[in-house]
Amino acid sequence: MSYAARDDRPADKAARYAEVEAEILAVLDGEPNLTARMATVAAMLADAFPVFFWTGFYVVDPDRPEELVVGPYQGTLGCLRIAFGRGVCGTAARNRQTQIVEDVHAFPGHIACDSRSASEIVVPVIDGAGALIAVFDVDATVTSAFDATDAQALEGLMARVFAA
Repeated sequence: MSYAARDDRPADKAARYAEVEAEILAVLDGEPNLTARMATVAAMLADAFPVFFWTGFYVVDPDRPEELVVGPYQGTLGCLRIAFGRGVCGTAARNRQTQIVEDVHAFPGHIACDSRSASEIVVPVIDGAGALIAVFDVDATVTSAFDATDAQALEGLMARVFAA
């Protein structure tokens, strides 16, 4: 059954995450390249969840360690650079904590890369040495699209793909 054919009850969403995580891990088995890993995660999650409007990574710029630069993503044009502490992505980077925003228009300092975005989740991506290497950002065109199920699944996936 395709992911899009299932409904969005929490149990169904958790099962969908588990299924796509297994597929991602199988595809990435043996692939060491960070860009390839990020591109695969963004593409497979974007395909698995129809509510995901923008799915991708903002990577810590090695030349500007307090700034994120757009990385692999699926969706419309993303912001090119985001300073730590600015907007939802910059807040997640600065605090190293997942941010779930039910209504981005109510988030102080939200950066509107695309005005159609209504809700967002951003998960810090930490490598095996404990360094922040990126944030994983997902936007939806509906409010309240993300919850604790999304946070738990995405945090676990990021840890398995990038900290292992």
